[in-house]
Amino acid sequence: MALLLFATLFPFWWMVRTALTAPRAVFQNTGSLLPVEPTLINFQRVLGLVDPQTAIAMGGSGQAINFAQALVNSIIVSLLVVAGQTTFSAMAAYAFARLHFPFRNTLFAIYISALMVPAIVTTIPNFILVRQLGWINTFAGIVAPTFLMTPFAVFFLRQFFLGVNREVEEAARIDGAGVWTTFVRVVVPITIPALTTLAIVTLIGAWNNYLWPLIVGSDERVRVLTVALGIFRSQTPQGAPDWTGLMAGTTLAIIPTFIIFMLLGRKILDSIQFTGFK
Repeated sequence: MALLLFATLFPFWWMVRTALTAPRAVFQNTGSLLPVEPTLINFQRVLGLVDPQTAIAMGGSGQAINFAQALVNSIIVSLLVVAGQTTFSAMAAYAFARLHFPFRNTLFAIYISALMVPAIVTTIPNFILVRQLGWINTFAGIVAPTFLMTPFAVFFLRQFFLGVNREVEEAARIDGAGVWTTFVRVVVPITIPALTTLAIVTLIGAWNNYLWPLIVGSDERVRVLTVALGIFRSQTPQGAPDWTGLMAGTTLAIIPTFIIFMLLGRKILDSIQFTGFK
């Protein structure tokens, strides 16, 4: 376990160590586990607090990231995806778990079979559709493929809805509640742990997504953090990537998801232990 923990955490430590190392000293004393010539200049450069001349004098590339704009864009995209996918996946999962309609199981099997299709296969069709809709370089285009639902989300929530005691729903119907009222006021509150888990997983996935935002949202107005960091890495007039600045930006980029996971990570464990109600 100690070896696995080390293999998991060491890359994160090395990222922070590089971010705190002076740009000109990044390739000096590479065997040291501590930052070489510790400094906060890399974080200041990423946040735009240092002018290009000073950054170059310190050994950096002089390039900058519009970090505040990229951060806001990532927050907008992630929250839209989480809100849309959690809401619509819950409704679809409840329909497959509880409602009876023709070809229900067949439709569910066909829908779940999409899990076997690599995401890269649907990239070109999705891009063509988004381009025809005029959504290139818009938030709508970035969130469109995952806003409504995904096969994994529907399958995940359906398993939890199947574990809910039917007597609870029957009691609500006896009291006069319809399908929609039963779903919103009875089933959803019971399955909050599952919905929270899906929201966390979806948030982390949307926050770290790179390929699709790069394809349809390269404009700075809608550029997310992952794309901004990729562009920053490619801006290397000295011929070598600006590793200290890149690691500083990456460190700042993972802080929001790290905080969320630390605050809500227990919800994931609770949902894993969730097996139904008696």
